[in-house]
Amino acid sequence: MKKLSFTLFSLFLFLSSQAQVIYHFEGGLGVGPCHQYGREALYTDPLAYQLYKGTLAKPQDGIALLKNAKGEEIKWRKVQADSTHRFRGDSFSNGYVYLTYESKKEQTAVLTLTGHDMVFVNGVPRGGDQYRYGWMHLPVVLKKGKNEFYARVARFGRFGGITANLTFPEKPVYLNTEDLTVADIVPGLKNDSLWIGLVVQNASSKAIDGLQIRAELSGKEVLTSIPAIPAMSSRKVGVLINGASINSPGKQDVAVTLIQAGKTIGQTRIAIQSVEEGKQYSRTFVSDMDGSVQYYAVSPQIKGGESGQPALFFSVHGAEVQAISQARAYKPKDWGVLVAPTNRRPRGFNWEDWGRLDALEVLEIAKKQYNPDPSRIYLTGHSMGGHGTWFLGATYPEKWAAIAPSAGYPTLSSYGSHDGMIPDSAGSPIESILLRASNPSNVLALTSNYKNLGVYVAHGDADRTVSVNYARQMRDILGKFHRDFSYYEHIGGAHWYGDISVDWPPIFNFFSWHSIPKDSAVNAIDFTTANPGISSKMRWASVQQQVKALEYSRIQLMLNKKDARIQGTTSNVALLSLNLDAFTTGTKVKIMLDSLAAIEYQVKEQNETIYLKKETQWQLATAPGKSEKNPWRNGTLKDAFRNRMVYVYATGGTKEEKDWAFEKARYDAETWYFRGNGAVDIIADKDFDPKNFKDRGVILYGNKSTNVAWDKLLKNCPVTVTNGKILVGTKGFSSNDLATYFIWPRADSDVASVTVIAGTGKNGFQAANANQYFSGGSGFPDLMIFSADMLENGMKEVKMSGFFGNDWSVEKGEFVTQ
Repeated sequence: MKKLSFTLFSLFLFLSSQAQVIYHFEGGLGVGPCHQYGREALYTDPLAYQLYKGTLAKPQDGIALLKNAKGEEIKWRKVQADSTHRFRGDSFSNGYVYLTYESKKEQTAVLTLTGHDMVFVNGVPRGGDQYRYGWMHLPVVLKKGKNEFYARVARFGRFGGITANLTFPEKPVYLNTEDLTVADIVPGLKNDSLWIGLVVQNASSKAIDGLQIRAELSGKEVLTSIPAIPAMSSRKVGVLINGASINSPGKQDVAVTLIQAGKTIGQTRIAIQSVEEGKQYSRTFVSDMDGSVQYYAVSPQIKGGESGQPALFFSVHGAEVQAISQARAYKPKDWGVLVAPTNRRPRGFNWEDWGRLDALEVLEIAKKQYNPDPSRIYLTGHSMGGHGTWFLGATYPEKWAAIAPSAGYPTLSSYGSHDGMIPDSAGSPIESILLRASNPSNVLALTSNYKNLGVYVAHGDADRTVSVNYARQMRDILGKFHRDFSYYEHIGGAHWYGDISVDWPPIFNFFSWHSIPKDSAVNAIDFTTANPGISSKMRWASVQQQVKALEYSRIQLMLNKKDARIQGTTSNVALLSLNLDAFTTGTKVKIMLDSLAAIEYQVKEQNETIYLKKETQWQLATAPGKSEKNPWRNGTLKDAFRNRMVYVYATGGTKEEKDWAFEKARYDAETWYFRGNGAVDIIADKDFDPKNFKDRGVILYGNKSTNVAWDKLLKNCPVTVTNGKILVGTKGFSSNDLATYFIWPRADSDVASVTVIAGTGKNGFQAANANQYFSGGSGFPDLMIFSADMLENGMKEVKMSGFFGNDWSVEKGEFVTQ
């Protein structure tokens, strides 16, 4: 009921401010199961395949869409909405709901669905609202006559169901305050430039630029210019508020005015909170990931508590938990401050991918804001945050003195969620490459990284959401090698047994016994990573490059200061760096690795870092060049979706190709907004000048034949995609229905990359529509080529996948074809 009430309330807010007429879809058809999307690049969707090919028969009750693997017919069935306008049932689980609307004329409407992964609107892909929040409003153009909607649904059709309605906005451009990101006014902190995030809807046929938003609070006005809003779309924008004059706690009313060319075109009011001193609060920041407004929550240190630098407790929340709710579950401590990042959304990315980057971004903000004792930084979390604790603890073991996962599962491969599970085995060499790209998600392969951490495991023994067997599994693994972990089962404890599920005094007692040593004081390192671009460093040693991309690299090293020696073993390491700060200038250090010939090196300066590369022997080398793979830019496909990325869509080619490029970019932007509370610039290729987007990630939609930005960004790339053909080095693939995803470093940047979403023709472009790369933990290699037939036939239609070499070449890379 809570979810339903929230959805209906969101709809009420939307209607009361923006629209007069609402149309509820009450009847339709459902079919399923008929698709398979998971946490890997591979997907199948016969309905989408038929839709793209133009062979999809008109849905009718009792008519078969397809036959499953057992030869059984999967048929369309009538579905009817209940009294709350919600469609429920098994008939469309892992399937589709088909809805139609007869329009007497061509007109603009706003489509609001809940409970779906995405929807085809007259064949065009649009973003989904799989968690039924109710604020995912999509401006659409209804054609005269029948309009068709195919809403893709995951496996929760019976329980959550879907709702669908159309509204007809009075204005083409307006503000929407249902999905706010707000900061609190906090005594003692800077409150004169607080960022908030709110949505601007553009239900017009043209992009809107030059808008401003004026925010007025207690007589203080701030005017903020906002970015362009694409046609028939929306964007969550950042707006500044000045709260410096607020001195008393309570809700504060902010007047918000939308301005175009000096004229007011929309007004609304929002409330922000001024909190009492010592109470938990939220603060916002502009993310370097995409330039959007994000927030984190704080449970402050008790005033008058322990003097000196405080400890920092970093707490990651569970699914559907807001960061501020996470912070409020903890009583303030006298010896430290607690900070809770958001994972970008209450579900976000399972603390992987961009959830991981959000955690790192907030961690750095917390260090600057609260100046904690660098030796007393601790990590904890519950449920999905328990997984986040296991994952972030294993991925960045040097950042924490101790970790405390509560009610957590270690790895996504063994715990299902809305996005599905990562398969645990490959059926072919090409699938092995695809799954290898998910290796950074596999906590179980990284457990040796916990050796230098204190670990406190807590779980309720009656937990029916996340089985206690996950905790027992980790207890048994740790018990084989770990000398510093504690294990606690709360007898009779369900998944949540009150605030002590996280604010458990023995956890904080355990934390108080642990501290992070200085790097130079650590003599033994045992560190594993699957991707140096995600995690490369452990104290004074770093994996700079791998022999085989995304296979596990491990270094086991001992440093003997007395004997001036470093020795140990490595696996899957092509380039290694060692910081020699433990040794004084002039010391001759002997380095012995993998039982090969020793290297003697005389330290030239304090805090010196040297590089070693492995060929037949280990030998001195130099740092990797910026044009090589390195810890700052190592692939894989998702790596370009950061550095304030920009989506660049093609304007060349046929009308169908032009339309696809913009529609796909908008669909990805909508998905990024929903999943990551994000915002992104969508730019036409003819308007893209690399100099104006310096060091920004680029997502390029189209191919060399259709996107004029191709040669500006990919001039020396060994992958070329044109109409009818893909060329990878000397290997060619010819067909009009091929799709590809690949990544390439920007030649004009040391950090940013280009991800290409391309096809060789109409059906190839359409096959690239799926955006499973936004699923947390999903693995995508550097390059993948597949035909549109993959949607029907699966893995055998993947033509090529693999990784570029450390020099970003095809020749020194690893690619599999079939």
